[in-house]
Amino acid sequence: MARTARFDRQVALHRAVELFWSRGYYASSMKHIEEALDMRPGSLYATFGSKSGLFSEALDAYAARGRDEFAQVLDSAPSVIEGLKGYLQALAGRCMGTAHAPTQACLLVKTLLEVNTEDAALRAKVEALLALIEARLYAALTRAKAAGELRADVDCQRLARLLQAQIMGLRAFATREVPDAQIAALAEDMASMLDGFRAVPGA
Repeated sequence: MARTARFDRQVALHRAVELFWSRGYYASSMKHIEEALDMRPGSLYATFGSKSGLFSEALDAYAARGRDEFAQVLDSAPSVIEGLKGYLQALAGRCMGTAHAPTQACLLVKTLLEVNTEDAALRAKVEALLALIEARLYAALTRAKAAGELRADVDCQRLARLLQAQIMGLRAFATREVPDAQIAALAEDMASMLDGFRAVPGA
């Protein structure tokens, strides 16, 4: 029974992520949520406590999905830098083929731009999740530097921020009415940028 309950909760969170990602937090009414999750109001409140409680868990689920995708790409790559380049290209690939989709842009960034000052707790949560992504990039770059893949003068924290800003920009750009080839080219340019920070063999 416990296993079934966990599975049902994960299904509900997946559906909540898709709803909030598409409509946004404020535009997702309780009626929308009930229909998307196929749950009655009593069950929703008993399970998640409130709309904001559901949204908070949906953000966690979304962030966990991104964390797992990032780790999977890096773990399968021959080096950290090649893994980061592969991640950028894979990310661009997921942004192609569905023009105008609101779910191309990052849910965390969309939420950061949407929530107002009255929802300080949600904004703080998004800030914290974005900080974790930056920290993940920083940790990967630090490993790359320790392995001799990056030049000794590279500031890994600064480069992590640059990468995060570029990833946000790529995903926002993908919501525009542009050909997929332009999205792919941007990812290639971002990947090539990383090569500029590589250590020179024998230097």
